[in-house]
Amino acid sequence: MNWLEALILGILQGLTEFLPVSSSGHLEIGKNLFGIHSEESIYFTIAVHGATVLSTIVVFWKDIVTLFKGVFKVEWNEETQYTTKILVSMIPVGIVGVFFKDDLKSLFTGENIVFVGIMLLITATLLAFTFFSKSGKREVTFRDAFIIGIAQAFAVLPGISRSGSTIATGLLLGNNKETIAKFSFLMVLLPIIGENMLDVFSGEMTNSAGLGLTPIIIGFAAAFFSGLLACKWMINLVKRGKLIYFAIYCFSIGLIAIIFG
Repeated sequence: MNWLEALILGILQGLTEFLPVSSSGHLEIGKNLFGIHSEESIYFTIAVHGATVLSTIVVFWKDIVTLFKGVFKVEWNEETQYTTKILVSMIPVGIVGVFFKDDLKSLFTGENIVFVGIMLLITATLLAFTFFSKSGKREVTFRDAFIIGIAQAFAVLPGISRSGSTIATGLLLGNNKETIAKFSFLMVLLPIIGENMLDVFSGEMTNSAGLGLTPIIIGFAAAFFSGLLACKWMINLVKRGKLIYFAIYCFSIGLIAIIFG
């Protein structure tokens, strides 16, 4: 992977991480188009996902600070309850990460395009369902958090959009549009941060010598800055209920991936 490929893939990751079109699916399609078929590319994937986490923190830093202040009061207040809901939502993806991590890595080599296409069709179907659902007004409950967490667990598969599946699930449960968009972006922070730290401390990131540090650094920077723009854009799109257009897009890309995969 050269620096230009890393730049393009980083921008692709940053833009699609927050839009409901599956960043992992697009990243796999991009790696396939560039002929990147090595397991070492998984470390590039981890790096650019970390970059989009950082962009999420920048966008929601006020909300995050408020949550921390509330939690440190050691009271069952609104902030503590919200944080607990985020922890509840992490249970399903935590189980998947512990028991199926090695199996999942084999899906991120840029060689599973037909599989990615099928998963994109599933994402399109889920997004299409929200077009026919009524706009909800209630806040995320503990039950909702767990169900949304299950949706996030399925989104570890390339082609299943994490933001798309979690936001769509929340909307189908009757949650408020702005509320579920914010919850969707905040709930992913701890799982990805934890994943990246485990890989760093286990020494796995240093084993990607074949890839080199330059593409990782360039991809990280590109994903971070493009992610900043996409995060704010996505919140406005959810408020206006424009997810049906992404359903059409995912269906089209998924079909193309299956035909030419």
